[in-house]
Amino acid sequence: MSLELAVENLMSPMVLAFVLGIVAAAARADIAFPKGLSDAMSAYLLLAIGWKGGTALADSSFTAIIGPALVTLAIGVVTPVVAFAVLRRLSFGRTDAAAIAAHYGSVSAVTFAAALTFLQAAGYEPEGFMATLLALLEVPGIVVALVLAQGAAASPLSATREALLGKGVVLLLGGIVLGALASEPGATQVSPFFDGLFFGVLTLFLLDLGIVAAKRARDLRSAGWRLVAFALVFPVVFGSLGVVLGTMTGLSIGGAALLGTMAGSSSYIAATAAVRASLPEASPSLYLGASLGVTFPFNLTIGIPLYTGLAVVLG
Repeated sequence: MSLELAVENLMSPMVLAFVLGIVAAAARADIAFPKGLSDAMSAYLLLAIGWKGGTALADSSFTAIIGPALVTLAIGVVTPVVAFAVLRRLSFGRTDAAAIAAHYGSVSAVTFAAALTFLQAAGYEPEGFMATLLALLEVPGIVVALVLAQGAAASPLSATREALLGKGVVLLLGGIVLGALASEPGATQVSPFFDGLFFGVLTLFLLDLGIVAAKRARDLRSAGWRLVAFALVFPVVFGSLGVVLGTMTGLSIGGAALLGTMAGSSSYIAATAAVRASLPEASPSLYLGASLGVTFPFNLTIGIPLYTGLAVVLG
């Protein structure tokens, strides 16, 4: 089952577009996207994910969401603590360890979107409130990791403010509120925009990310094998844990697989903005090289079907 899922995922338009971006960057083809277009696509995807979650949240019961929500918050607190401890053992300085831990304690909305698309195509429809859990997971890990930096210029209050007011959280939460409160006629009017365009925009965005990821992968040369190993092993451990905990709280196969994907992903939007503001001396080559250069491609090609296969076994 896992092999079939992996092959199916590798042949999806989104993954193929990501690979095309990597190949284009390696060949030094001139297809770089304007920053404004990349920002617009990112904003659209975040708002659309929130909207979908909000419309589903309106029909969800409190008892169905409370267990998964508490587990999600626990993951958001524990993940950066463990990541920080492991990175310190691997001889990374306190500041860089905290910066990397912030990225792995948060979550990647694009990985979430890719996993959601894959699971729906495979017939494992996740619970509609999963976008709410995505928003819950985005902030705590950043704050905890920057608190762990202690005397390294970290401010919990500043970290919380940067995380809460960052584009990712504002658009996700805003989309959830809009979707939950919108009237049925109004929701029907905008449905073609949020549903019909979503997969096309995601494919184009992943093409752009393939180009960026290829460039970030080169930054890892200075970090060596320790960071690469961390960026590959850590997501599998916590992604698998997310699947197990999701299954235990009663999530469906699709929901458990999606929670595992979230737990095994790493941020490069919200966390990066917060780290740049609170830990300016941290090396972007390390935290972006690991997050965007290694973990994101791994999850996109291997991690998502791996977590789905585990969810199928446990379910």
